Amino acid sequence: MKLGLQIGYWSRGAPDGAVDQIATADRLGFHSIWTAEAYGSDALTPLAWWGSATEHVQLGTSIVQLSARTPVATAMAAMTMDHLSGGRFILGLGASGPQVVEGWYGQPYPKPLARTREYVEIVRKVIARDEPVAFEGNHYTLPHPGGTGLGKPLKSTLHPLRTDIPIYLGAEGPKNVAMTAEIADGWLPIFFAPKDDGFYRAALDEGFARPGARHGLDDFEIPATVIVVPIDDVEAAADMVRPYLALYIGGMGARDQNFHFEVFSRMGYEADCHKIQDAYLDGRKDEAIAAVPTSMVEDISLIGSVDKIRDELQQWEESVVTTLLLSGPPELLELMADLVG
Repeated sequence: MKLGLQIGYWSRGAPDGAVDQIATADRLGFHSIWTAEAYGSDALTPLAWWGSATEHVQLGTSIVQLSARTPVATAMAAMTMDHLSGGRFILGLGASGPQVVEGWYGQPYPKPLARTREYVEIVRKVIARDEPVAFEGNHYTLPHPGGTGLGKPLKSTLHPLRTDIPIYLGAEGPKNVAMTAEIADGWLPIFFAPKDDGFYRAALDEGFARPGARHGLDDFEIPATVIVVPIDDVEAAADMVRPYLALYIGGMGARDQNFHFEVFSRMGYEADCHKIQDAYLDGRKDEAIAAVPTSMVEDISLIGSVDKIRDELQQWEESVVTTLLLSGPPELLELMADLVG
């Protein structure tokens, strides 16, 4: 089991202590550090800024949103980051949801799997730099078929450091997970529960079995975010996580389309999810937070005493997950490095 540091995205300003956390992760031999974006801070700028002070860790985006940039712009950024980092860049991509895609980026959301498939294919063409890039799909076309008519296929002026930069995809539903196993080099689950390992293995195996799949389970990376709260009082620890889950289950999506809601419903919490969502969307956020069961928190987190966390780590180590993505101060990173060994 490898360890990674998840910095994520931020709102009021750069998170306090991020520089120390990153330095600690690099010193402890963590596999990677990750940044993210929603509709505020972007993923690439902080990764370049903070990553310039590291020497060993891989630098990943978890995730860059497809609709924020054209496939070619994302490929350009990936190639640039790969050069600047000496070949340590990992491109994590995700489709986000319709509220962000249509409300923030002003782009259509339907058919996210088909869009993702085309997007990844174009990114790989640009990075490979075998020939000028031309593509005709249902969602992306290069050159643009209208306009002046002067567009022509182009090849990147930047020669790639690596012609095959790793691409990981954020995915939650089984169809998306299967496609990720088929076309990507890794999967970035946001809410993973070891008890659902069999469900995800089946979805991954479906993708690995498809013609042209790039990997099998043995050489496929799965860095999963896990919240760690090492305090003896389990309920107090759960209280620190409940607002986060209430936000995603209740507020990160519409009442009839919320992918995070669906993840926890599949875990067996459908009734709880409805209570959380109804309260959250009605403006009763305190009730939504209180409706998050402790068992739900424990399913996707490591909370409680150090001995409890040590015992529960075995479930994660036996799952498909290859890297635990942690967030927290240097002391927490040092604790987890010691526990994982």
